[in-house]
Amino acid sequence: MLKKYGQLFISALFVSDTLVISISWVAAYYLRFNEFVPVSQGVPPFAQYIGFLVPIWIVFLFNIKACGLYEPLSGRSYLTEYYNIVKVCSLSVLMVAAISFFYRGASYSRAVVIVFWALVTVSMVVSHALVRRGLMALRKKGVNLSNVLIVGAGDLGQLVAEKIDLHPEIGFHVAGYLSAHPEKVGKEFKKHKVLGLVQDVSKNIREHKINQLIVALPLKAQDRLEEVLKSLGEETVDIKVVPDLLRFMNVQSGVDDFDGLPVVNLNGTPLYGWNLLIKRATDLAVSALAIVLTSPVMLLVAALIKLESRGPVIFRQERVGMDGNAFPMIKFRSMYVDAEDKTGPVWARKDDDRCTRVGRFIRRTSLDELPQLFNVLKGDMSLVGPRPERPVFVEDFKKTVPHYVLRLKMKAGLTGWAQIHGWRGNTSLQKRIEYDLYYIKNWSLLLDFKILVMTLWKGFVNRHAY
Repeated sequence: MLKKYGQLFISALFVSDTLVISISWVAAYYLRFNEFVPVSQGVPPFAQYIGFLVPIWIVFLFNIKACGLYEPLSGRSYLTEYYNIVKVCSLSVLMVAAISFFYRGASYSRAVVIVFWALVTVSMVVSHALVRRGLMALRKKGVNLSNVLIVGAGDLGQLVAEKIDLHPEIGFHVAGYLSAHPEKVGKEFKKHKVLGLVQDVSKNIREHKINQLIVALPLKAQDRLEEVLKSLGEETVDIKVVPDLLRFMNVQSGVDDFDGLPVVNLNGTPLYGWNLLIKRATDLAVSALAIVLTSPVMLLVAALIKLESRGPVIFRQERVGMDGNAFPMIKFRSMYVDAEDKTGPVWARKDDDRCTRVGRFIRRTSLDELPQLFNVLKGDMSLVGPRPERPVFVEDFKKTVPHYVLRLKMKAGLTGWAQIHGWRGNTSLQKRIEYDLYYIKNWSLLLDFKILVMTLWKGFVNRHAY
């Protein structure tokens, strides 16, 4: 619904961004060759720079889509949008510079590219703010504004009103609610008043000039839905139904179309189609490169383990991955052989006397995890995802920790959103699940790269790695 009714807003942004990019590129050319340092070799033809606008538009539009610049803010600060604009402009200009470097048909001034980056970044921030303010002003004057009546004043109806208020750009105005309970009539919920009873829906549509009717009744009141729909046989308003399934909807939930049949997806995985192929291709390429680059380190660690204590260099342990499938995860052995004979399956603890001296070091620096690059190469794991747990712990957590099983909707990872925020080892399980579910819900290839960069930036040392 947001995408459908937000088309005017997105179209306005698209037009303004296209103009801003074009004007900034032309202005950068003019400033460089007419206002800044004179060019002794002569000024390059203007047509050469105008012709380069086409790849610039393509690069910018690709990054706008990839960074979700046109996605609804959903109540977030405008600073979030401005940050995304800076990210889009910086990434696009770097790509444009790379394209211009490898293109041998003509050369382009680096000064023009730098001036263009400054101009387009500032201009896009200003233009986005102006488009939003302009559209808001039109909405306040009633231009293309739809009055919405919500049938249901309970938690679901109030949530619908709250969501509409968060997205004024779609042009909806909540006129009020209708309730099945007489005692609620006249009261306010989420800043909107209950206008009348459900059975008076047709009367309220005419009185308040309603354009959109949203039915948001709880599951226990679904018998009233048929009554409401029957009473609207002669009304011309747009009717929408919000199913009371929110408490059952989790990661990657939504409504799919199956040959004209609406299907509500309560939980799913973002890894399907091209998403699955792109993530797997990235895992293959990066893990293969990482194995080559880290092979000297792995050989040194293997030698140190072999010299210090008897037993194999590689330790294999069954872990649970995507969809609950078990696989043998490998890592460098950091404990003495048969370390769990007396304790049974337990989490590692600080100053664990089962660890060898080399083992303490490689666990503290996460070097013991390097062999898992082969798990990634094989396909059992991904570079980024929730950390895999042992089957005995998974069976326990599935029964005692809410939503734990949802972590299994994504392939297990070598690093993850929870890990780079410090939630690893013997830390809060609830927090780890919270961060893992955020990752699954918001997954994108850009988020994967961000996590990989943060993993390298922060290093592999963590106070909870023991």
